[in-house]
Amino acid sequence: MQKRLKPTLREKKRYMLTGGSSKEAIEKAILEFIGVLGYAKAGIKFVKTDRTKQGEIILAVNREKLNEIRASLMFKNIDIKRVSGTMKGLRR
Repeated sequence: MQKRLKPTLREKKRYMLTGGSSKEAIEKAILEFIGVLGYAKAGIKFVKTDRTKQGEIILAVNREKLNEIRASLMFKNIDIKRVSGTMKGLRR
């Protein structure tokens, strides 16, 4: 049985709602801007890809790398609709 990490040691995430783009386009934009090492440090996870709502995609991103991810997406004109600390906050 493994011990759980203390909350202070866990990676803090922010959830980002993007629209009008595909998963591949987002990955390519981030890799092009910050590279493979930056992508790994950002700890990006595609939480939900909802094709019924104009191609909205929810990403989980490390809090410390949020500005770099935002810059890389804005560089390729990918729309960032909202950023929140919780999934519930994105739906408001």
